[in-house]
Amino acid sequence: MKLSDLLYPSNPKRRQDVIDLHQELLDLMKLNFKVTNELIRTMKEHLGAKITNITMKENGTIKENCDIIIQAMKSIQQEVQKLDKEIKERLEPGMYQKLYDIKQPELEKIAIAYRILSAILGEASASAGTVGIKLICSNIVIVTVNKLVALLAQIGISVLGGIAITVFALGIDVILHAILGAVERDQLLASIQSYEEHLTEFREASETYHCAINEINLHVMKQNS
Repeated sequence: MKLSDLLYPSNPKRRQDVIDLHQELLDLMKLNFKVTNELIRTMKEHLGAKITNITMKENGTIKENCDIIIQAMKSIQQEVQKLDKEIKERLEPGMYQKLYDIKQPELEKIAIAYRILSAILGEASASAGTVGIKLICSNIVIVTVNKLVALLAQIGISVLGGIAITVFALGIDVILHAILGAVERDQLLASIQSYEEHLTEFREASETYHCAINEINLHVMKQNS
């Protein structure tokens, strides 16, 4: 038994807490890579977007992987803004406002979006209107992406940013050295607090993002069935 464990008998539990929290962060990162790639695939297929799929950097740090997702989300935002601008330029002001009017029936807005997207893309899929409306006019998607970008940036510059994604493929002593540098109570507590603070918002934002993209894909599947 380590001397620090004799002095601080709660340290073994705190070490396990750090490992569990890091694993949860890793799982959320993987989820965000997966969902972002699903969104990119949908945008490519139905909106003609030119965005490259992303891959988790297995030997990279948390910050490096946060930056990969952030860059992809910024590319998605740019594509959505570009498409929105083209739609606005081609529609009469009153018709364009209908797309953002929550009182307007969604089917009517989808029909408008489909017609204009067919003109922009040359040939639009049957689901293009749905995808366009959900992305361009949905505050849920826009707000969620903005929030995730901000949270990922915060995690990247925090004390967690320098930790390697694959640190848990190593032994327990190497893991703790990589995360903490030493196994003292204050450092364990500081690490746990940092993980918990960032995970609270990141967990919620990731789940909301996942649900929003699932909703888009569900509508697409229903239209194609």
